[in-house]
Amino acid sequence: MRNFANTKRIVIKIGTATLSRNGGIDTDYVRNMARQIAELSRDGRQVLLVSSGAIGMGAGPLKLKGPIADLKLRQACAAVGQPLLMQEYRTAFAELGRVVSQVLLTAEVLSKRKSYLNLRNAIETLLHLGVIPILNENDCVSTDEIGTAFGDNDKLSALVASKIDADLLIMLTDIDALYDKDPRSHPDAVPIRIVEEISDVILRAAGKKGSLYSTGGMKTKIAAAKIAATAGCRIVLARGREENILRRILAGEEIGTLFIPREDKLSNRKRWILHSRPEGTIHVDDGAMAALKTKKSLLPKGITKIEGTFPVGAVVMINAQAKAVTSLSSAELRELAGKHSSRIRQALGPDRRDVAAVPEDIVFLEEKP
Repeated sequence: MRNFANTKRIVIKIGTATLSRNGGIDTDYVRNMARQIAELSRDGRQVLLVSSGAIGMGAGPLKLKGPIADLKLRQACAAVGQPLLMQEYRTAFAELGRVVSQVLLTAEVLSKRKSYLNLRNAIETLLHLGVIPILNENDCVSTDEIGTAFGDNDKLSALVASKIDADLLIMLTDIDALYDKDPRSHPDAVPIRIVEEISDVILRAAGKKGSLYSTGGMKTKIAAAKIAATAGCRIVLARGREENILRRILAGEEIGTLFIPREDKLSNRKRWILHSRPEGTIHVDDGAMAALKTKKSLLPKGITKIEGTFPVGAVVMINAQAKAVTSLSSAELRELAGKHSSRIRQALGPDRRDVAAVPEDIVFLEEKP
């Protein structure tokens, strides 16, 4: 289970608490991680780094102290701190003869099919050129409250791992493993070294959001593990400040918690649909839902209500059970809901699909491969 000899593509996530010391970025730690990542690259492995820390990095020059709750101030800190953070990484990797790139993401980029494919192609090109991509949430322009779109970059790292078909996601944080209960209040807590399935027992062990040690909390890390698992990607959660942590993980040392992925991963397109943010909801009746579960198309006759405004090709919810790429816009669906499929081409023209969504574009939230 911990044989990583054939692991070629690795996503490494470093959280703010791991990266920081005394209120600022720990330069020595950045250089240490750069050395370890450069070693992996020299071994022929492709490495992407997902790094938090921009907001904290920008707070110093702006002379702001303590937790910053105001959204506009956090965006300002991110705008100041992101280039400083990248300068730290650029300097550290340049000393080792490595080139890095900056990739800033929002949830919208990963949810839109065109921008997602453009991103995937760009990252593939960077990796082919031997560049180490460094990714972060684009906090300065995010339309969501900072930290909610991706959850302290935990979700972002898992989405990236899923999108680029990574073999391994290493989540470096300020805890050494997932425990069966909170070790801060339970001295008899035992580390869980291998998780073969994210069951209710594992979810209970994770506790409440933000309950363990870091901003994202163990809940967001478990959620991230579930995302990466759909792509057949193994996940290791470990303390980031352990000596030579990356080399030890890749050597197969029993360190941290290893999450085993599903045996048969979902296709890349189905993963994109499953993990995209829906732009609206199509409500259907019981008969339509039963048909969808037997791999039938979504027909307008079974549609009862439309929520939201979205274009053709948008990812939408179907009730609260599935996601789909819709063949019709929200306006067209409102016009055709409850009507026979033949009305689609009568109303919209012969070049249009005569269904609201085809089976290959419908993914149930708990779908098995």
